[in-house]
Amino acid sequence: MKAVEEDSGGKIYDSRILRRLLRYLLPYKKGVLAALVLLLFNSAVQVLGPLLTKTAIDKYLVPADPPVSTPIDGWLSVDPYTGLAQIALIYFCALLAGTFFEFAQSYLMVWTGQHAMLDLRRQIFSHVQRLDIQFFDRSPVGRLVTRITTDVDSLNELFSSGLVTILADLLMLAFVIAAMWTLSPGMTMLLLGVMPFVILVTAIFRRSVSASYRRTRVAVAKINAFLQEHVNGIAVLQLFNREDRSAADFEKINREHMDAFKDSIFAYGWFYPVVEFLSMLSLALLLSYGGYQAERGEVTLGVVVAFFQYGLRFFRPIQDLSEKYNILQSAMAAAERVLKLMDTAPGITAPAEPKPMPAGAAIEFDQVWFAYNEPEWVLRDVSFRIEPGETVAVVGHTGAGKTTLTSLLMRFYDIQKGAIRIGGVDLREMDPEHIRDTFGVVLQDPYLFTGTLADNVRLGTESITDDRIRTAAEQVNLLDYVESLPEGFEHPIRERGAGLSTGQKQLVGFARALAHDPHYLILDEATSSVDTETEMKIREALDHLVEGRTSIVIAHRLSTIQRADRILVMHKGELRESGTHQQLLAERGLYYRLYQLQYKDQEMKVPAAPPQPVPQAGD
Repeated sequence: MKAVEEDSGGKIYDSRILRRLLRYLLPYKKGVLAALVLLLFNSAVQVLGPLLTKTAIDKYLVPADPPVSTPIDGWLSVDPYTGLAQIALIYFCALLAGTFFEFAQSYLMVWTGQHAMLDLRRQIFSHVQRLDIQFFDRSPVGRLVTRITTDVDSLNELFSSGLVTILADLLMLAFVIAAMWTLSPGMTMLLLGVMPFVILVTAIFRRSVSASYRRTRVAVAKINAFLQEHVNGIAVLQLFNREDRSAADFEKINREHMDAFKDSIFAYGWFYPVVEFLSMLSLALLLSYGGYQAERGEVTLGVVVAFFQYGLRFFRPIQDLSEKYNILQSAMAAAERVLKLMDTAPGITAPAEPKPMPAGAAIEFDQVWFAYNEPEWVLRDVSFRIEPGETVAVVGHTGAGKTTLTSLLMRFYDIQKGAIRIGGVDLREMDPEHIRDTFGVVLQDPYLFTGTLADNVRLGTESITDDRIRTAAEQVNLLDYVESLPEGFEHPIRERGAGLSTGQKQLVGFARALAHDPHYLILDEATSSVDTETEMKIREALDHLVEGRTSIVIAHRLSTIQRADRILVMHKGELRESGTHQQLLAERGLYYRLYQLQYKDQEMKVPAAPPQPVPQAGD
């Protein structure tokens, strides 16, 4: 199936998305409220410095005539040296308070952001595990990993610093403008007169950086998907000497990322100097106009100096807001993709009132039609019945639909026509989890997870005891190997079972199925890639596995097929023949031709039945 291309669109701000994100902060609203209060105090403290400078100049350094009163006059000494020392002490205390407020506010928001992202990652992973197999058929693993890692990290940056910093900058602007307006409305209007030019430059910057940033996000997802695929297939790459070709393919994707990033660097490169130029220009105009007013006695020298300091504080939040645009855009783009994944509904769901799963009942396929992509039918009008306790083998050429039968039975996919029933109950009327609880599956290449041998047999089912694991390993002829290991069942298993042979992994898969004691058993070509000695062990394990269970065996080995109660022959998605091994050979049909091509050479490896005594006359 064609993979879904990375969505490169998205708005810089979407109130609907932001509201959904803020829900993850609700469990930690007390911490958020405390951080906002600290932010308010910090913004107020930051505005205090220029006012103290104005007081020191107008009261002690260049006393105004007439004297200018300030709110702290009652606390200051008449003596200049003592008064300046008092102002310096107040300034120092304000700096300490600002440092404390900023630290506490930053710590609270980072703590809150990390916990919110912990909840989000947990929710995403839980949701992804419940999506149907068809979703994973069209979604590259690398992109799903990007959602849970890189995209969530972008949201964490938004929660821990982006939103708070944006709010802090807005509060700082509001406090600075209010303080300047109380000192001199005319000088305040002069400073604000530069704002239209700053807004225009910022709008041009935003348009320039938006496209490049979205291209960067697409390139990052492509890199992750490419790396995931090629690292998993490293053995094939080396086997066919494809390293240079893969490196060339990676170079193209990597260069896309670099080119997109270079465009954003260029945008940032011209934006900051232009804003800096406008700020310096406004300060120059401010000094000229302020100096003129001071000379005429309309304002004091302290007011001019305070305005100059406020001017520096005025443009710093504007630059920060423009920089935080990058974080906001990153977070909105990441949030759009994460929420799109969260909104992806599982295609296979349980009904509102699921019917109970019959245990040990008959399995029935009734005129089943199925296609992964309609109208390319993989199964066509397939009907058969498997009785309780019966072992049925399914054979056919590659692409005949053998594995599809088992996938449908496990309800990884839903059929388009017909019905699949267990005990007369349609699978679509049951809970998929309950269906899969009653099945044991052994694949051709069993998937082993990082952990211990016991963990891979137990597979999270805590009710499986150590004794049960040992018994299962003994019955599938795995115990001798386990006891040869220094750590025994605590032997560490690396990713995908690296370090174990194919046969050993197969035996672990058999032990896993046996330990879970399923009512139904599916063996999907479980003996097709093992040596003869291992096959003998697996053949003995099969006797324990199928005993008392309804079993479906997809096999390439004649020994397994001959032990089946019945054989189903699939061809081009249709059930063409059904019967025992000898019956199908006698018909000299499709199975007979398949036997001549694939199974005849295995005949000598299958122990023949002991000869029966020939009856003598008179017996």
